[in-house]
Amino acid sequence: MKPGVFTPEHELLRRSIRTFVEREVTPEVAAWEEAGQIPRTFWRRMGELGFLGLDFPSDSGGAGADFVANVVLGEEMARCRSGGVAFSVLVHTDMSSPWLVRYGTDAQKRKYLPGIVSGVTVCALGITEPGTGSDMAAIATRAERRGDRYVLTGNKIFITNGVYGDLYFVAARTGAGQPDRRHDGISMFLVERGLPGFDVSRKLDKMGMRASDTAELAFHECPVPADNLLGVEGRGFQQLAAGLQRERIMAAVLAISGAAQALEDTLRYLSQRTAFGEPLAQRQALRHRVADLATEIEAARHLVYHAVELYARGDDCITEVSMAKLFATEVANRVAYQAVQLHGGYGYMREFPVEGFFRDVRLWTIASGTSEVMREIIAKRLTWDNPRRGGNT
Repeated sequence: MKPGVFTPEHELLRRSIRTFVEREVTPEVAAWEEAGQIPRTFWRRMGELGFLGLDFPSDSGGAGADFVANVVLGEEMARCRSGGVAFSVLVHTDMSSPWLVRYGTDAQKRKYLPGIVSGVTVCALGITEPGTGSDMAAIATRAERRGDRYVLTGNKIFITNGVYGDLYFVAARTGAGQPDRRHDGISMFLVERGLPGFDVSRKLDKMGMRASDTAELAFHECPVPADNLLGVEGRGFQQLAAGLQRERIMAAVLAISGAAQALEDTLRYLSQRTAFGEPLAQRQALRHRVADLATEIEAARHLVYHAVELYARGDDCITEVSMAKLFATEVANRVAYQAVQLHGGYGYMREFPVEGFFRDVRLWTIASGTSEVMREIIAKRLTWDNPRRGGNT
């Protein structure tokens, strides 16, 4: 039973997305994983069905729904048994394009949102750089103003949708910043594929998330029109920080929904596989292990839904989101380990979905802020002189 965060309208949407995933996505993911690429027809089909702009305003071509609708999208996409497909979609819908809706000018929205919502324009987010990791304030890519354009020079790495994307939301340093205020002087830019000096220098070969393309990007004196500055110059860090909670919620959503699917697959396997004359599902040691996994998933799910409710209301929820992201992704990794173990030798075979989930889910304790970063955020927000008063008070 779904908690109160979901309305009947959300459940209608869920059924539509689940039908699409079961009929048009899951049967194709093996081929997409092998190719390391999602076909353009997939994105256009998503746009045709109205799934790429669920919480965008209707006057921008969106559905005018709320953030929770995107949570439904994330949960159902995670059931396709390809973490790479689900991740690519959420990078487009929740980790890049919302900044255009929030900070873009009317001209920028008119120019780019129709393609984003229709699936013609695939989005990517260009923040991470070699050597910076989760430290956004250490961004070294430069953007120098020269007349009616900014000239970008630098590198980005681990960029999902980076190889085959069309529109890149790129963070670059436009000001020096002070030693004690390293986050100042960063700006965001809308960078189109094909600009001179902008190259995909490498398609990265990953352990998991095989269907999603991941790139290293290089900018060599790349001229970006000044009109493509997104938001206020020098306030890019603050703009990015405002969206981090959404990104981390969606990472938790994908992780825990994928874990629930992996547990379903494991229950099915244990019911069908026999050993020593009876189904494995009759073995108490295995049944109790599954019971523990189901309990952890349920606890993580409710922690995530609590963070969703707070975020949807506009509350200060940094602590709760960090806790949800930390716990859900760690639980999902434990589920992946046990799911493979409970499948025995078959769990190590590519033909069984838990093998792919084991590889895919490993990313989630790293991406969108590592578990170590989440713990540090939580610790900093505790009230150390009275731990019972911790959190957002």
